Amino acid sequence: MLQPKRTKYRKAQKGRIKGIAQRGSTISFGTYALKSMDSAYITNRQIESARIAMTRYMQRQGKVWIRIFPDKPITSKPAEVRMGKGKGALDHYVAVVKPGRIMFEMDGVSEDIAREALRLAAQKLPVMTKTVVRYDR
Repeated sequence: MLQPKRTKYRKAQKGRIKGIAQRGSTISFGTYALKSMDSAYITNRQIESARIAMTRYMQRQGKVWIRIFPDKPITSKPAEVRMGKGKGALDHYVAVVKPGRIMFEMDGVSEDIAREALRLAAQKLPVMTKTVVRYDR
């Protein structure tokens, strides 16, 4: 039986998150960091929720850096709409996170405060995480 001819150009689909983080995998600014162990889409609401949880526990001392930015637009169609009729409207933005990516960094607080603040932030995120410490400072 004849196979259909495969073309170089294919219909654009959602895509898959493959591989590990090539950039953004080392601590650049702070001493303590939250590193992703899974791949996922993280919404701007989840990033903001994690930031608020961290800064509240730190009682606004120290400094926090957010190393991920939601720059991928996600579209969706309204509920109970038939198939076809084009692509849905813009719904929200997400940050694509791969394993090994540093998501948050902090400095200016003690290690036990930093670990607890990062643990609280990790509970708000849909990925498995790990707390990383930079020892060269």
